[in-house]
This record gives sequence, structure tokens and C-alpha cells, in this order.
Amino acid sequence: MDKFTTLTGVAAPLAIDNIDTDMIIPKQYLKTIKRTGLGAGLFAEMRYREDGSEHPDFVLNKPAYRKASIIVGGHNFGCGSSREHAPWALLDFGIRCVIATDFADIFYNNCFKNGILPIKVAREDHAKLMDDAERGANATLTIDLHAQEIRGPDGGMVRFEIDAFRKQCLIEGLDHIDLTLVEASAIEAHEKKAAAAHPWR
Repeated sequence: MDKFTTLTGVAAPLAIDNIDTDMIIPKQYLKTIKRTGLGAGLFAEMRYREDGSEHPDFVLNKPAYRKASIIVGGHNFGCGSSREHAPWALLDFGIRCVIATDFADIFYNNCFKNGILPIKVAREDHAKLMDDAERGANATLTIDLHAQEIRGPDGGMVRFEIDAFRKQCLIEGLDHIDLTLVEASAIEAHEKKAAAAHPWR
């Protein structure tokens, strides 16, 4: 998992409440277990017309936001079914941070496991950040995970809270498998000791 320390990038405004996981990555893209290639299906039903052409009014199709690495979403982001393909699709597109007033629990947890930082902010701070995002590519946000700060283009700053363990995992780039491998030598020693004590196993 890539480390997350500081991110400076374009923030795409997606002012829609209750964006569910089927909106993030529609069901027809769930046939794969690969984490790559899903960026093409991100928000597919909003990004594309029925003939497959891009819908010019959708935010990620606008020139200013094609390389967005941050999304400022609405309330209850990531609700619906518990599909890990949703953070996979966001990450494959290039999104490393989602800011919202609230998240569905499973999606929120899945983000951390896949190297995406989901940030919960108060409604008044959310309004300021949405305003920043609506300015387009000339106004970027900086996410400083160490300091737990979001800095806007005009010098404004919003602080956010995050669980200390999850924060450290993102900073060090450790997913659950990596966390297990950190203890590989202790696990191997335990297995050898157990095998010696119980050779009939």
C-alpha cells in the first residue's frame, strides 16, 4: 500500500448526499477481483451516456477535474452494499482522499485498508471546502496527515480527527497483510516452537 503523508491536489466537488457504492462502481464491474482497471468504471452511470460517450456535465469529465486526487462529497458517502471495489475504483482513478460530513461505516473502513484517507468534517467546514473545490484546477487543497490539517488555496485551514492507529498505518503504508508480515519472525519462531512441542501435528 502506498504511504500517505501529504497530498496536494485538485479537489472535485461532488455535492450529492447518499452516494452509494453502486453509484461509485456499478455492479457490472464487479466480475473482476483485480484492483486495477476499475477507474474506467468509476461513477460510470453518471460519467457516460448510453452510447458510451462522456457526459460533459459530470464533474470528473470537466477539464479542470480530470486529474482530481481529492473528492469533496456530500453526507453519508459510500452507503449501500459493502463492495471493496468502490475504494479500488477510486484509487485506480487517482483519488487518494474523500472529504464528507459522514461516511457509511463499511466504506469508511475499506478506504483505510486500501490507502485512501476518508476525512469527516463539520458541515460549516464542509461548505468552505466545497467552495474551494468549485473553483477548479486553479485552487488546490493540501491534506497534511501528520498535522491532521486541510489547507485551502487562500490560507484557510480545517483540522480533522482520525484514529491514531489508522493514521499510522496510512503514514507507513501498511495494510492488514503488511501488519501481519511485520511480525513474520515472531510468527515463524512460534510455529517452530509449536512444531517441536507437538511433532504429531
